[in-house]
Amino acid sequence: MFLTVRALDCCTIRPMICRIWHGRTPRSKAVAYTSFLVKRAIPDYRSVEGNIDVEILRWDDGDVTHFLTVTHWDSEEVIRAFAGDDLLKAKYYPEDRDYLLEFEPTVQHYVVYERTGIPASAMRTSLS
Repeated sequence: MFLTVRALDCCTIRPMICRIWHGRTPRSKAVAYTSFLVKRAIPDYRSVEGNIDVEILRWDDGDVTHFLTVTHWDSEEVIRAFAGDDLLKAKYYPEDRDYLLEFEPTVQHYVVYERTGIPASAMRTSLS
């Protein structure tokens, strides 16, 4: 599932993986859930060697708030260390029951082929 790409006939780039999770809370719990994510989830992601970064995105939609957790990883092997063998299965914390309206069973994975503002070394580039 993880691809190696030839770029510009000069180097091989092993793209990183972007993992995206979506969840919804009542808007009244959005601030508390944001705080929970910052204090509990982000340190959990960052503790895994090979996690490149974490972003928490939030969108208020009437009485509901949508959250996206967007993470970038070096490889599927690294994601397994975080999420287990079922790579696309969403990972939840016991505290999520206090906030989330439902538990979506899966996440989405995308292969990142281009990203500005990030050093080539983060894309695991090697000259051929």
